[in-house]
Amino acid sequence: MENAPPDPLVRRHRRALQLCFAIPGLSLATWVTRTPDIRDRLGASTAEMGLVLFGMSIGSMLGILVAAALVARFSTRPVIVAGMCLVAAGVGTMALGTTVASAPSVAFGLLLLGAGVGLSEVASNVDGAVVEREFGRPVLPALHGCYSLGTLIGAGLGVAGAASGFPVPWHLAAVLLLVAVLLAFAVPGLRPGIGRSRPADAGSADAGTAGAGSADAGPETAGSAGAGPVVVEQSATGGVRERRLYLDLRLLMIGGVVFGMTLAEGAATDWLPLLMVDGHEMPSGLGSLVYAGFAAAMAAGRFAGGPVVARVGRPVVLGGGALLTAVGIALVSFVDSPVAAGCAVLLWGLGTSLGFPLALSAAGESGPDTTGRVALTSRIGYVGLLVGPPALGFLGEHHGLRAAMVPVLLLMLVAAALSPATAPRPLRTGEPGRGDDARPLRTDGAAGREPVPSRPDRP
Repeated sequence: MENAPPDPLVRRHRRALQLCFAIPGLSLATWVTRTPDIRDRLGASTAEMGLVLFGMSIGSMLGILVAAALVARFSTRPVIVAGMCLVAAGVGTMALGTTVASAPSVAFGLLLLGAGVGLSEVASNVDGAVVEREFGRPVLPALHGCYSLGTLIGAGLGVAGAASGFPVPWHLAAVLLLVAVLLAFAVPGLRPGIGRSRPADAGSADAGTAGAGSADAGPETAGSAGAGPVVVEQSATGGVRERRLYLDLRLLMIGGVVFGMTLAEGAATDWLPLLMVDGHEMPSGLGSLVYAGFAAAMAAGRFAGGPVVARVGRPVVLGGGALLTAVGIALVSFVDSPVAAGCAVLLWGLGTSLGFPLALSAAGESGPDTTGRVALTSRIGYVGLLVGPPALGFLGEHHGLRAAMVPVLLLMLVAAALSPATAPRPLRTGEPGRGDDARPLRTDGAAGREPVPSRPDRP
């Protein structure tokens, strides 16, 4: 049975998160679609562009590593806002760097952009998990679809800019203004207090397995979420419990799925225009257009994938998506045809589209401490999305970008093999942090849930 959202503030929060997911997609797509022009302006080789991209890798790793701690200390809202401000600062710094043709300045702008994306996306995913629980149905795929929609808009602007010869610095400055406007609309809808930890009192600690007040529970949801701040209670054993997440085999297998899927997405995001230009001898405008096709396939998969997941289940969708991505990458890498490559990119985008959001939902349902599990899986995902692709540049320098995609193809096969780990876990009465009074999250459709007591994990 579908559950109506408990409060108008929840719907407003979802709309704010839609903008918060779209802003990084818009900013990254602007960079990606203009990389051939930026490379020419900087006079950089493929390996040197890989070094420039490591600025984003360093920034994203810093953001990812500190995001969970900052959320626990300050809650998600200030972390999202700080991350978005860093994204805007990164776009502005890249505009200045391209104006003076300074590779270090562009790399520093990417560092700021990566740090902002790492901070804001981890915090936004925690918020998204809360909103998803409150709606009682999948929300994360559509939120990630907004990221893809932002990517599509950024790619469209990039294609137009590349085709018309619009100066890169002015293009980046215009996107900076657009980011500022979107952020101004998004911030008022973000609810305070979500994800913040505070020591549980003695009574809560003694009743740790009773339900929402336990140390294993995530942020409060349902009716209370709309009424005020959402706070995570955490006992003295929270650090030990977080370390145990790294020993959870099921969670690590889900992490393997998300790493492969996000690496495939990141490889396309960072290298697809250059791959088409250098590997298939397309003009730069057409290479950017191929990337726009990838972004469109991603957006379509995320917005339309919900009914498919409900019908066939999460493991089938993730496994099939990984295999579809492998086919697309194989065609791009091994078939010497620009037309085939352009069509194969659509398979690549459609196959990866649901990987990240469905893996996050699987991680949140894999055991107690939903917030910690979502945060850990987000970190793994953003390592694949933002850190892995620059290393492909060094392979591309020596073997060509088409050959550099082969390791990504192999990881897709691994992700397909690991996808059964994302199946809904049978839930048992009496598990820590569980009870019988919370609404179920219908990630895999009504037929996909076991007829066992509902889970009250509150991410």
